[in-house]
Amino acid sequence: MLEKLREIICDYANVAPEEITEDTNIRRDLALDSLSLINLAVAIENEFDLEISDRDAMSLETVA
Repeated sequence: MLEKLREIICDYANVAPEEITEDTNIRRDLALDSLSLINLAVAIENEFDLEISDRDAMSLETVA
């Protein structure tokens, strides 16, 4: 699952997949803004067939 998350996150952040770990901070380490974070959540929803509320997406801190 982490490998697929890395792929998705790399589409929204300008980092190499090997730089992304479970402890990577989405805002500080990847510098994702609010809109990018929502778009990332939608991509994760689509890939894993689940639902993430906007509120939950905005509270995400790390990849884990």
